[in-house]
Amino acid sequence: MFIGHYAVGLALKGATPRTSLGWLAAAPQLPDLLWPVFLLIGWERVSIAPGATQVTPLAFDSYPYSHSLLMVCGWGLLLGALYLSRSRHLTAAVLIGLAVVSHWVLDWVTHVPDLPLVPWSQTRVGLGLWNSLPATVAVEFTMYAAGLWWYVRATRPRDRQGQLGFAAFAVFLLVVYVATLFGPPPPDVRSLALVTLLLWLLPLWAAWFDRHRVTTPAS
Repeated sequence: MFIGHYAVGLALKGATPRTSLGWLAAAPQLPDLLWPVFLLIGWERVSIAPGATQVTPLAFDSYPYSHSLLMVCGWGLLLGALYLSRSRHLTAAVLIGLAVVSHWVLDWVTHVPDLPLVPWSQTRVGLGLWNSLPATVAVEFTMYAAGLWWYVRATRPRDRQGQLGFAAFAVFLLVVYVATLFGPPPPDVRSLALVTLLLWLLPLWAAWFDRHRVTTPAS
């Protein structure tokens, strides 16, 4: 799942309007932000296997530190605590922590059984939505549309940066998603990891245009 994770962050803006979208975008994507780092240092493994599922050519051989349920909960606690130490906003910190955990829940729905529960267990789970391309696209696009709607409902642009920056961000995520669905598989694992590291720029982009938007008063 890709745009579905961002949908969570976009939707959360209405629940915690004082929180930067940078934090809200990073939280539900945190395991995928950590994943390429762990690939490059050899802690986790992935194989390029076209046909592994209808949606992705990747076979996730081992990713216990970025994607096991126990570790994702730990990452959620860590990010929530970091936000709390900076903002003293407990409700937002809890939501950020839960948003991190939402990544595992959504991956559990989409992945074939490859998600570990704890790093040291061989038990793998996953409901396998990725075995159906139409169902995956329908679920993610519905989530993404809902997330965009909630964000637009919660904020409005105060200048052109807030308007065009948000529009470009929304379109960029769609383009990347379609490219990953229908483009060629990555040439090798190292190239995949290096390109995936660019995901770290997206929360910075979200934080930038979010500063150029204001909260819409509740009706």
